[in-house]
Amino acid sequence: MPETFMAAEIRDTPAAVARLLAGQGPALRALGQRLRGRDPAVVVTSARGSSDNAAAFFKYLCEILLGVPVASVGPSVASLYRAPLRLAGAVVVSVSQSGQSPDIVALQASARAAGALAIAVVNQDDSPLAAGADAVVPLGAGVERSVAATKTCMASAAALAGLVAEWADDDDLRAAVARLPDALAAALRHDWSGALPIFAAAPSAYVVGRGPALPVAAEAALKLKETAVLHAEAFSGAEVMHGPLQLLEPGFPVLAFAQGDASRGAMRDSVARLAAAGGRVFTAAAEPGAELPAAPTGHALLDPLPMLLSFYGFAEALSRARGYDPDRPSHLRKVTETL
Repeated sequence: MPETFMAAEIRDTPAAVARLLAGQGPALRALGQRLRGRDPAVVVTSARGSSDNAAAFFKYLCEILLGVPVASVGPSVASLYRAPLRLAGAVVVSVSQSGQSPDIVALQASARAAGALAIAVVNQDDSPLAAGADAVVPLGAGVERSVAATKTCMASAAALAGLVAEWADDDDLRAAVARLPDALAAALRHDWSGALPIFAAAPSAYVVGRGPALPVAAEAALKLKETAVLHAEAFSGAEVMHGPLQLLEPGFPVLAFAQGDASRGAMRDSVARLAAAGGRVFTAAAEPGAELPAAPTGHALLDPLPMLLSFYGFAEALSRARGYDPDRPSHLRKVTETL
């Protein structure tokens, strides 16, 4: 079978992120300095789908490393409800592959009119979203032909991690971001095929994580739906212990993303409880002995990103194993223009 577009785009991701960091490094430094000077009390994000998961990854980095609360605002607040926003001195970060969705454009315009500094992270830098922003971070990831976004999601998360590193003036995170292309290249070599038979036969699955791995879990669950037509739900390792735990039965597949930060012990406890309830838990971790190996970045908060790239390769293979074409989901299209 010829290589799918999804597989080719996954393979291109390390190079795409390397190009982004090399090309946008000075701009990210300048924008980080601008944010330090502005010192916003709050950041709001505007995105949908995979872009929203990249924005949620940014949320955790901001809140953990900067102490700045980040809230995802529903685009319909502006596009449908036309509600006035109170965002004087705030920052709005809009993330979009196409930069064309009317609701994302409308929310950025509304937030900017309310006094927010508008930052657009976008792959098409000639788009309406880019034109309406105060600052643009072009991803430069190239054309993404598969409907399922992979390299643009990864590039968005990498750009936002680089922005946080500069805003926080954090040398450790800055160095890890610089190493990210190498970690992503290593992630492509990791073999997760041992989990394929369980997930290929499953009607449903859970994906869990804590901290910056939670949006990665959300992205993984989205891709399982989009590409493998597998019903999957994402939960934090804490939330899954409430109602969702009741659905577990022997062999129920669970994918756990576990980075080595302050959440490590809590995630180990969650994994143990999920397994005790009958779940077949596969844990992705950048540590020896992990059933699903992951590439370390040198900064635990960044480690979920190489895990995600390894997962993308798994999802592409799973889609084919379940008899689907990952490039052409039957009910989806590349650009979704919502209101």
